[in-house]
Amino acid sequence: MERSSSTAKNLCGQIFRYRKPVLESKHCDVFISHRRIDTYRNVAGLLYDHLSRLNFRPFLDSKSMKPGDKLFEKIDAAIRDCRVGIVVFSPNYCDSYFCLHELHMMMECRKKVLPIFVNVKPSELRVLDCGSCPTEELFRLREAIEEAKNTVGLTFDTSNGDWSELLKNTSDAVTQNLLQVEGERIGRKQKYIGY
Repeated sequence: MERSSSTAKNLCGQIFRYRKPVLESKHCDVFISHRRIDTYRNVAGLLYDHLSRLNFRPFLDSKSMKPGDKLFEKIDAAIRDCRVGIVVFSPNYCDSYFCLHELHMMMECRKKVLPIFVNVKPSELRVLDCGSCPTEELFRLREAIEEAKNTVGLTFDTSNGDWSELLKNTSDAVTQNLLQVEGERIGRKQKYIGY
């Protein structure tokens, strides 16, 4: 266990070496999309706290927003600025237009997305047509769900899953994705400069 912790610290050091200090940046490292009624008091809140303790800068609506913030404005900005998105799929996730909007925006912005399927199988995720969503938008939301369902992620059963293992596996996956994103960014910057 100590070796894994040491490895995570080394990887985090590589990530943090290239970014601006927290005080200079309002950006978040990780955007957590979730359906509040299913996951706020367990998976999403625990992930936010765990990632914060590891010195990542997570965004979770209930912890990162304050009264008076404009919902779509703040969330859309956080998604555009984040480097990795965690999508906590749950039984009621697809019933929320806000959740589907967040997922679609992450896919549209080409963010690295880590799906976590909590008490739901990927094959059970569907966007239903309730008649109030324009056809073109419904198509985009369904397309985002399909892309997420075909992305390797984590599965978790809240009734008998190992919570510490979920947190460890998620933070390891976030670290790997952040390293990849940072490596790509540095590569583009060096190519631009002419190295």
